[in-house]
Amino acid sequence: MRNLYLPFLGLALSLSAFSPSFAADDKHHAAYEACAKACNDCQRACDMCTTHCATMVADGKKEHLVTLKECQDCATCCSACAQICARSGPQTALMAECCAKCCDQCAKACEKFPDDKHMKMCAEECRKCQKACEGMVKHAAN
Repeated sequence: MRNLYLPFLGLALSLSAFSPSFAADDKHHAAYEACAKACNDCQRACDMCTTHCATMVADGKKEHLVTLKECQDCATCCSACAQICARSGPQTALMAECCAKCCDQCAKACEKFPDDKHMKMCAEECRKCQKACEGMVKHAAN
């Protein structure tokens, strides 16, 4: 019976020799997780703002159509970036750079309506996500 476990023990020991230190891995994982969370939060804020903008357009406020489209695009980009960051994908830096730019554009569009609480919240989440994604680009470069 003991002989049956020896191959598995050998495999486990050989795999552990190739794994990086746990502390470095945890720090690395935390950076990716933080970016993914910021992207998820931003995606939800943009989706909610899209619905708000659609209501505004339906009420005849056509100036919200551009913002609606910015929020849709930003939500889609943030969703994709969150997925790639969550799995520490090889395209993380590229996606995070794109996401930071989308968030900047969306925030600028929403900031044109400073008295609207929905737009203000969306702009704030976009700025948080932009900052997280810019940080991820730097982290992924290391």
